[in-house]
Amino acid sequence: MILDLRIPLGLFFSLTGLTLALFGIATNGTVELYAKSLGVNANLWWGLVLLAFGITMFLTGRRRQKQMEKNPHVPSEQGHVSRGH
Repeated sequence: MILDLRIPLGLFFSLTGLTLALFGIATNGTVELYAKSLGVNANLWWGLVLLAFGITMFLTGRRRQKQMEKNPHVPSEQGHVSRGH
């Protein structure tokens, strides 16, 4: 079985982003909490950024994993340099 590293990383970032975004939603009306960030709900926005990044990583990893399972003779993306012989 071929495991692309983007799959577990994507799951990790998605879970972290979802947790942070939910915390940002739950504390949206708390003015004291966001006073240092000039009233910007940084937990919500960075949670959404992490969630989007995690989903992107996961989906690209799954797509590449499916390609490698269909055709195992396709070279991977890691440093295959063609030499001009």
